[in-house]
Amino acid sequence: MPETSKKMRLTGYTLSGLVILFLLMDATMKLLRLPIVAETGLELGWPPETGFPLGLLLLACTLLYIWPRTAILGAVLLTGYLGGAVAAHVRIGNPWFSHAFFGVYLGLFIWGGLWLRDASVRALFPYAKEV
Repeated sequence: MPETSKKMRLTGYTLSGLVILFLLMDATMKLLRLPIVAETGLELGWPPETGFPLGLLLLACTLLYIWPRTAILGAVLLTGYLGGAVAAHVRIGNPWFSHAFFGVYLGLFIWGGLWLRDASVRALFPYAKEV
């Protein structure tokens, strides 16, 4: 397996850390049942009471992503979670680049951070300099 340089690892942990902070903030807002969560959920067509269970699910997936031994599983589960968010935004016709693709951007950060810090992920998704 290819070595992970110190610079790559630091960049990967920084990228992952930013995503983790955002996801923890989002989960916390849902778990605290903040009014903005219910309002946004209603705009997306979700009943207000769905925020709390979604917060629990997001927190569980994020915790799996944080722990190195389960980070790949966490990334897979977060990808599914974010796919649902993308679908919800597309369904109601929200703007693509600011709303619908936001889950895609987060997913790229999740996997990009993992790719940079974990040689086994780079082995699964290799980067070829020449074709």
